[in-house]
Amino acid sequence: MKDQKVVDAEGILEKYDKESQFRSNIGRWAWVVAFLSISLTIFHLYTGATSVLPSQQQGAIHLGTALGIIFLLYPAKKEWRKTQNNVPWYDVLLAFVAMYVSYHKIIFFDSILQSRVSGYSNIDMILSIIGVLLVLEATRRTVGLPIVIVATVAMLYAIYGNYIPTKVLSHPGFSIDRTMTNLWYRESGVFGTPLQISAKFIFLFLFFGVLLVNTPIGRFFNNLAFSLTGQYTGGTAKAAVVASALQGMVSGSSVGNTVATGSFTIPMMKRAGFKPEFAAATEASASTGGQIMPPMMGAAAFIMMEYLGVSYATIMLAALIPAILYFTGIFIGTHFEAKRLKILGLPKSELPVFRKIFIRDGYMIIPLLVIIVTIMSGFTPQRAALFGILAAFVIWLVNAKLRKESEFTFKRILYVLEQGGRVALPVIAAVATAGIIAGVVSMTGLGAKFASGIIALSNGHLILALFFTMIACIILGMGLPTTANYVVTATIAAPALINEFGIAPIAAHMFVFYFGIVADITPPVCLAAYAGAGIAKANPFKTGTTAVKLAIAAFIIPYVFIYNPLLVFVDVTPVKLVLGILTAVIGMMGISSAVIGYFIRNSRLWERVILFAGGLMLVIPELTTSSIGILLIAIIWVIQRRRPEEKQNVEEALA
Repeated sequence: MKDQKVVDAEGILEKYDKESQFRSNIGRWAWVVAFLSISLTIFHLYTGATSVLPSQQQGAIHLGTALGIIFLLYPAKKEWRKTQNNVPWYDVLLAFVAMYVSYHKIIFFDSILQSRVSGYSNIDMILSIIGVLLVLEATRRTVGLPIVIVATVAMLYAIYGNYIPTKVLSHPGFSIDRTMTNLWYRESGVFGTPLQISAKFIFLFLFFGVLLVNTPIGRFFNNLAFSLTGQYTGGTAKAAVVASALQGMVSGSSVGNTVATGSFTIPMMKRAGFKPEFAAATEASASTGGQIMPPMMGAAAFIMMEYLGVSYATIMLAALIPAILYFTGIFIGTHFEAKRLKILGLPKSELPVFRKIFIRDGYMIIPLLVIIVTIMSGFTPQRAALFGILAAFVIWLVNAKLRKESEFTFKRILYVLEQGGRVALPVIAAVATAGIIAGVVSMTGLGAKFASGIIALSNGHLILALFFTMIACIILGMGLPTTANYVVTATIAAPALINEFGIAPIAAHMFVFYFGIVADITPPVCLAAYAGAGIAKANPFKTGTTAVKLAIAAFIIPYVFIYNPLLVFVDVTPVKLVLGILTAVIGMMGISSAVIGYFIRNSRLWERVILFAGGLMLVIPELTTSSIGILLIAIIWVIQRRRPEEKQNVEEALA
């Protein structure tokens, strides 16, 4: 049964996660892929420790090696993944051409810098066109077509902007050679900030996650979650939320996190009495929140650090309370659903004992603590990742010696180094393509045009500007990975919120970051929900709508910290912070209970409307509206408290 679960999980990953659709048999080229992947990991460990290369040269090795591996590993069509028993000659050619056009920046680094003044040669122009096209093709293979379409439209806009009739979007237009050379050789294009941050920070943190996955820390997190929550009402669902939050601290993938923890938690939730759609939605919504959970968060958090010019500790601190509120909202939703269905917790005899777990395996959390302490002490994320990797390696060694396990071998170490390189491939491709989009925005001034469009549509009203920005983020998030989505929206949408409405920069950037993430559970394209549905054997679309209901807090919290920026530690005082958290939690409780249909009793329609209205009134931190919101929720509490509980069994509730 255990093996079957693993097979199912792998199949679901291959179906819903583009990153997992690589060739299963590449023959002798497996040695080349292993060599390149291991070399890429060692290169980043070395440059992270020594900082010996300029960012453009490091980025060229980072991207070039990744492109080479991608063309060897990922077929042009996913259907060929299992039918091809080797790497076709044309993919071998593309791999080495991609590596050369990237390494060309290093070989002729000085002459390319000079060409910015004297002009690029025809060879430079041809190589830039080839480089951009290969980046787009590698991204299509690893991430999907939507982001490639967006980048292609962006390039066409840069070249043919003078043909656009509307004055709002039109611009003089750029020649093809100028567009391509700018995107390939300048810092604002492919090798811009997103790729540089990927080379400096993101790769190391991804490798740190790979190290943790290859230790028993995942099992430790699951056991810890069940020991803390398993005995309470709806304990299996609550444990899934806690386990996903803990796993999310080391994983930035919504789909990967859903499959990793869901293959264990979803069947348990179903056995406890939850509907398949609800079990899948719980895991998907909780796993999606992993990208906003410090200390690791998603890759976009490191780019946010660079865009805002603040330390990663500041980003972590700003994300902490919203992340806790996010998971609190899902936790509350699972509680109300369990109460509605009268689902109790698990017997203590079936649960791991917290004290025994912590005594036996508590040291496994040391690598996470090392990263947190290092960052909060003022070190760079690069240094923190290296210290975390070293700590994880030591823990791995100690665990193998203490438990007398044979997993710590030279072959296993090489495998982990190889996986470090392979895991990073989709992220590297995505940030390179995001750099194309950001480069076009920079060249054409599209950001200012978009900002003026938002202002015109909102007519100067902040709430409307936020709503339109949210819709844009969710629509982009349906086709773009979170990192690329953030790069685009942070470039064109966040400045409008900051400059025109006076929003605190970190609050504005967190706003677009949040809504890019929740696209993973927002129908119709909600890959995390679809992955959960695959495990639960549930209706995918219904799972997506249930996930939105359950994670309704995710759609409220960004508005809360825009209107109440002390939740992201802007102009914060202890008293205001406590009051802000308290009103936010009460508001989420009202909204979650309204959506689920249960408060302390099954709620009638008019009660749900009042609970929802009361919860919304607590979003804006104003004494009058907050007081009214609390009063409305309290009134429903009193009414339901006095009403006798309906005679209702579980079968009726499930109907």
